[in-house]
Amino acid sequence: MVYSMTGFSRRELPTAQGSLVWEMRSVNHRWLEASLRLPEAFRELEGPLRERLRKRLARGKVECTLRFNPSNETSSQLQLNLPLLEQLIGVSHEIAGRLDNPAPIDPLHLLQWPGVLSGSEVDQAELLKQADQLFDQALEDLRQQRAREGAELRTLLEERLLAIAERVAVLREMMPQLLSAHRQKLLDRLNDAGLELDGGRVEQELVLLAQKIDVAEELDRLDTHVNETRRVLDDKGAIGRRLDFLMQEFNREANTLGSKAIDSRSTQAAVDLKVFIEQMREQVQNIE
Repeated sequence: MVYSMTGFSRRELPTAQGSLVWEMRSVNHRWLEASLRLPEAFRELEGPLRERLRKRLARGKVECTLRFNPSNETSSQLQLNLPLLEQLIGVSHEIAGRLDNPAPIDPLHLLQWPGVLSGSEVDQAELLKQADQLFDQALEDLRQQRAREGAELRTLLEERLLAIAERVAVLREMMPQLLSAHRQKLLDRLNDAGLELDGGRVEQELVLLAQKIDVAEELDRLDTHVNETRRVLDDKGAIGRRLDFLMQEFNREANTLGSKAIDSRSTQAAVDLKVFIEQMREQVQNIE
C-alpha cells in the first residue's frame, strides 16, 4: 500500500458541555515528527495520543490541534469559592498588620488565585474520553486521505516505470545496429585517411571500443530496477526511503547510458530516461 505524507483531516463533536474539534495536517518529512497542541485541561491525553499516532503513521511532519469551545451554559456562570476567598483576605490582613506601610488589597489579585473563581461544573472525565475517541476518528480520516493520494502517486510511478521499460526494450533492440553502424563509420574514416594499418590490430582496437560503448549491462540493471520498484510498491509499511534509494540507482544507470551514447538516437533515449527518472524522484519525495 502506497501512502502519501501530505494530508488534512477535521473532526468536530458537539457535546452538552461544548464543542470538541480535532484538526490534523501532515506534510513531507524524512522521519515522523508529531506535534500535539491541546488545551491545558486535556494535557494528560498527550502521551497516549502521541504513542497511538506513532503506531499508525511512519513518516511525515504531523500537527494535531484540539480545540474546546464551552457551551453558553457552561461558560456563562462564574462562581466564587467564598471559603477560600475569606481565608485569603484574612491572611492578607494578617500580613498587612506586620508591615509599616501596607498596600491595599487588590481584588483582581485575589481573583487570580487558583480555585477562587470557576465556571460551571463540567464532567472532565467524559470530555477526555470523547476527545480521545475523536482523535482516533480524525487520525483515520488523515490516513485515508494519505492513502487516496498515495494511490494517485502509485499510478504516476507505474506510468513512468512502463515508459522506462519501453525505452530500454527499444534501445536493447537497436543496439546491435548502432554498434555495427559505429564500427563501419570508424573503418570508413581509417580508409579515407589512406593509412596502412595492421588489420589484426585494427580489429582488436575495434573490439575494445565496442566493449567500452556496449550498454547491455546498464540496460539489464535498468530492467532490474524497474522490477524491484514494482515489487516495493506492493510492500506493506513505509517504502519511501527504499524508493528514494532506487531512484538514485536509476539515475546512475541513465548517466552511464548518456556517457556511452554513440549517436542521436541513443542520446535521446538516455535523455528520455533521465526525464522519467526525475519525474519519479519528485513524486517519491511525497511517499511515506
